[in-house]
Amino acid sequence: MAKYKIAWLPGDGIGKDVMEAARIVLDRVKLDAEYIHGDIGWEFWGKEANPLPDRTINLLKNSTCCLFGAITSLPKEEAEKALIPGFQGKGHIYASPIVRLRQEFNLRTNLRPCKAYPGNPLNYKEGIDIVVFRENTEDLYSGVEFFPLPDEVREVVKKHNKKMARFDKAPANEVAVSLRINTKTGCRNIITDAFEFARKEKRPHVTIVEKPNVIRETSGLMVRTAREVAKNYPEIKLYEANIDAMCMWLIKNPLDYSVIVTSNMFGDIISDLCAQLVGGMGFAASGNIGDNYAVFEPTHGSAPKYAGLYKVNPIAMLLTVKLMFDWLGEKDKALALENAVAAIVKEGKVRTYDMGGTSSTLDVAKAVAAKL
Repeated sequence: MAKYKIAWLPGDGIGKDVMEAARIVLDRVKLDAEYIHGDIGWEFWGKEANPLPDRTINLLKNSTCCLFGAITSLPKEEAEKALIPGFQGKGHIYASPIVRLRQEFNLRTNLRPCKAYPGNPLNYKEGIDIVVFRENTEDLYSGVEFFPLPDEVREVVKKHNKKMARFDKAPANEVAVSLRINTKTGCRNIITDAFEFARKEKRPHVTIVEKPNVIRETSGLMVRTAREVAKNYPEIKLYEANIDAMCMWLIKNPLDYSVIVTSNMFGDIISDLCAQLVGGMGFAASGNIGDNYAVFEPTHGSAPKYAGLYKVNPIAMLLTVKLMFDWLGEKDKALALENAVAAIVKEGKVRTYDMGGTSSTLDVAKAVAAKL
């Protein structure tokens, strides 16, 4: 019996391409694992009205962790049109399966390392090494939304906040409301994870990125909690930055930052910016980590126009495998894989189109495997 059971979810588009690349490397390192395929994505939304079938949830519940490729998500109207005729007009609402996985398994911490590997022509500056900790289950991703706005919701909000009165004349079918929900526990957990990582990796500071001067309660809760948690880590400095200013400062002085922690929506945005500093989404790995389970995925999308062409950069996926090795405690394999990726990037002989080369997705994977 294999040591690990890995739920294998290629998903949509280039997710299948980069997962094939990942398997080349996994086979090379001879991870003692069984890979169990699961159904997820746009195909299953179209023919089952469910992009994350219950059978896939059960698969994950009986696995060690999950490796995931990419997902296609489109707005409400496009999603309705994608359903087979028998499901159209029946009130089915598309919900992102990766967001549901994060909430279903309480994968509260989204870890996104952004590191500039020497020799990468796409690096903004050499030496960038930023790790973003993004709260993963709350905030605007909670999915508590209303449209049209129910009268009872309008009245309750107006009763507790007079600012709602300015929308009184807006018809219900012209008002959409999304609730930004942050809890003290959620804030404390993600901030503690960031400080624990900084302590373990001997990083000197953590930067909390929010917007408390305007979003006073939810962002304020994050910042106040960060100040409380920071008292338990006297050797680590806490810096505070507004999200808008941080976007500017990361471009201006990216070497000034090491560990960034923020809420769900801001984390999604700021981590993409950090990824571009080190070469773009082809280098952006992530882990969705809970207390007992984890789902690992590159942060790029499904890029349907490139699906099956084996054109895209698989390094984000390979670095995602590295994160999975770390979580499994396979530290030697993690280090060896990162070193192999770094060596291929530095040599510059095997490069996909985004790096100015002509190599395929699988060419890169094979080159990394050869280094191993």
